[in-house]
Amino acid sequence: MFGLAWSEVLLIGGVALIAIGPKDLPVAIRAVTQAIKKARRLAAEFQSHVDELVREVDISGVTDTINELRNFDVTSTVEKAVDPDGTLKAAFSGDILGEAGSAPTATTPVAAEPLTDIAPPPQIEGVPPFIPPEIASAPKPPAFIPPGILLPQ
Repeated sequence: MFGLAWSEVLLIGGVALIAIGPKDLPVAIRAVTQAIKKARRLAAEFQSHVDELVREVDISGVTDTINELRNFDVTSTVEKAVDPDGTLKAAFSGDILGEAGSAPTATTPVAAEPLTDIAPPPQIEGVPPFIPPEIASAPKPPAFIPPGILLPQ
C-alpha cells in the first residue's frame, strides 16, 4: 500500500518496540490496524457513492454527446440537407464560362447624355405625385361584384 519493503517494516517494528515498549506494543498494533480498517471502509464507501453518482448522472452518455458536438461538421451537414445527390455541387464545379474559355473583357463606360427633352408626367388634381397618373386617373372595377349592387354608368 505504501511501497514499504520487508526490511523497512522490520526497522519500523524495531523502533516501535524500543519506543513503545514490549508491554504496550500489541495495543498499539491493534490501534493501527483498526485505523487502517476504518480508512479502507471510508475509501470504499466514498468510491461506492462516486459510482452511484456516475450511474445517476450517466457521465458516459454526456461525454459521448460532448464528443459528438466537438466533431460536428456543419458544412457537410448543410451540404447533405441542401444537395443530397450532389447535382448542385457538380453544376458549379465545372467550367462556368463554358467552352468559350475566355473571361469577359471590361468595356469603357459610355458617358450618358442628360435627358432634358423629356417632359414630366401630367399632374392630376387631388392625386399625390408618387402615384402614377395611369393608375390614379382610371380606377378599375373590382373583379367580383356582389349581386344586387349596380355600378354607375
